[in-house]
Amino acid sequence: MSEPTPISPKPASLCVFCGARFGIDPATRDTAGRLGALLAREGITLVYGGGGVGLMGLVANAALAGGATVVGVIPNFLLQREAGHPALTETVVVETMHERKLQMFERSDAFVVLPGGLGTLEEFFEVLSWRTLGLHSKPIVIVDQGGYWEPLAALLRGVVEGGFADRTHLDHVAFINDLDDLLPTIAAMPRAPGPEKTLDRV
Repeated sequence: MSEPTPISPKPASLCVFCGARFGIDPATRDTAGRLGALLAREGITLVYGGGGVGLMGLVANAALAGGATVVGVIPNFLLQREAGHPALTETVVVETMHERKLQMFERSDAFVVLPGGLGTLEEFFEVLSWRTLGLHSKPIVIVDQGGYWEPLAALLRGVVEGGFADRTHLDHVAFINDLDDLLPTIAAMPRAPGPEKTLDRV
């Protein structure tokens, strides 16, 4: 008889990767706001890139409005451009983008990806790469608003079908269409027992 799949508890903190722009689909803005409100309602700390603009700002504002703790991690050069959110619970200022990603990783129990641009993709692929290397087992969930991430799902399948990744690597990422599925999906994704490995500091 096989062992039951370990169930992850509700995350205490959740890292959100998303765009510093709004995008062209108005529904994406609604999703960002609803995600922030969901985190506040569930008492989950939001960890994100510290920006006050675009979807990043919408998620943070909704979480703050609901009374959530919101932690922004932002490089000093972006803060100097006045791109940072002025009213977060905590703002962590770092020197490099590498430090930013590491801080976001260390402060989070799971990752959620909303629509975004190149920076969002880069952040997603970094944590996915670390996951496939066995450096962590934190859940990664992509909210596929309006089919925006369908090309990404196809790309990941193509990498596997092309022989450059194991099929099991597809299990490291969950795609959902409805935010109501977010926390149940995170809870159902298995976690490795014991502490996470320490990542190299760059």
